[in-house]
Amino acid sequence: MKNDSFSLESYFERINYKDGTTPNEDTLRSIHIAHTLNIPFENLDVFYRRPILLDHESLYRKIVRDRRGGYCFEMNGIFSFVLQEMGFKVTNLLARVALDGSKYTTRTHQVILVETGGKRWLADVGFGNNGIIAPLLFEENTEQRQFAHTYRIVSHPKLGYVLEKKMGGEYSPLYGFELAECGPDDFLMSNHFTATFPDSFFMKLRMCTMPTAEGRITLTDSHFKVVELDRLQETPIEDDRQFTTILKEQFNLDLDLILNGGGK
Repeated sequence: MKNDSFSLESYFERINYKDGTTPNEDTLRSIHIAHTLNIPFENLDVFYRRPILLDHESLYRKIVRDRRGGYCFEMNGIFSFVLQEMGFKVTNLLARVALDGSKYTTRTHQVILVETGGKRWLADVGFGNNGIIAPLLFEENTEQRQFAHTYRIVSHPKLGYVLEKKMGGEYSPLYGFELAECGPDDFLMSNHFTATFPDSFFMKLRMCTMPTAEGRITLTDSHFKVVELDRLQETPIEDDRQFTTILKEQFNLDLDLILNGGGK
């Protein structure tokens, strides 16, 4: 490694990855799945008004060394860097998150376009609400199933492209994006807005979520949800002690340690 402060081997250990490292389609799929199934999407630092740093050393310290999770700019930030270090051709993009069927936010979500094997793939390890588990082949109107989840990419006259997920037999939009490459300053601005704007969703409640092969587990201040094959089990959160216990048991995050300046 040219960067002594960043170890691919330690990142692989963090996501329990033991497969190959050749930059091809199989590696991309395997490492993407390993990341999404082992590192939680969480906004604890945003909620507690702590700075979100996007430089490689800070991301490595938080996610790998301290064994934390993060939100999209952190999760896809470190994943993009890892893919580039492995030799993949990567284009970093910004997306607009769907609020309903026709309304979208400003560009506040990072996604990644990866080229390998003569094909393009949409990669995203940092979308906390029904996001993809594995990379999606960048091919319009092609239904793609991942474990218990089904997605497709469609064109949009104004947004460029929209990622959709099939839920209850119907497709719902997750976010829209264009293919224009974005640079560090673009993510710095979007991250700052998302992490500090008073009406930002991430500043209003604590959230931790991870996909599973069968569905997804999600913890917020009000509930703990377990979705398995479209079956929902929901447990109300009665107090902070219950929240802290579930956070530790289900996501392996120690809130007391985090608040006192530690990691996991």
